[in-house]
Amino acid sequence: MNIRLLLLFVSALAIGVLDLGVAQSKREPGASKILALETKWNEAYKRGDVAAMESLLADDFVITVEDGSTFSKSGYIALNGDSTVRVEVSEMTDLKVRMHGNVAVVTGAYHEKGTSKGKGYESRDRLTDVWMTNRNGSWQVIAAHYSIPARQQ
Repeated sequence: MNIRLLLLFVSALAIGVLDLGVAQSKREPGASKILALETKWNEAYKRGDVAAMESLLADDFVITVEDGSTFSKSGYIALNGDSTVRVEVSEMTDLKVRMHGNVAVVTGAYHEKGTSKGKGYESRDRLTDVWMTNRNGSWQVIAAHYSIPARQQ
């Protein structure tokens, strides 16, 4: 009788672990929308599309970049409008979205390569972007943080 009870317990535990794995692999509702917005922002950045960035960034947006400098929405857009900077590669990978009601937190890796004032540059960062729905129900990014992993410094 004890063996049957043990087998029943082990079977129930195995089924529970399998169900948990399936539940964790399902994408959270809204995550695909956020990933599409991340792609839209990345493409706008690469093209220097100020109008697209204006619509995607909240008015009180703030970004912290690799050297620790912070920029407001207007400062970030002005920085990206620099005609001496040419972005050749702008890639995001390993993106994960965590939904918290009207807030989404995105983490991942970022690779950028290009030229600035005629000199080549390349960076490989980790990123955190925070999105929130505005009064109109549209998603906008409110904060971003990009940093170089310690092993690359």
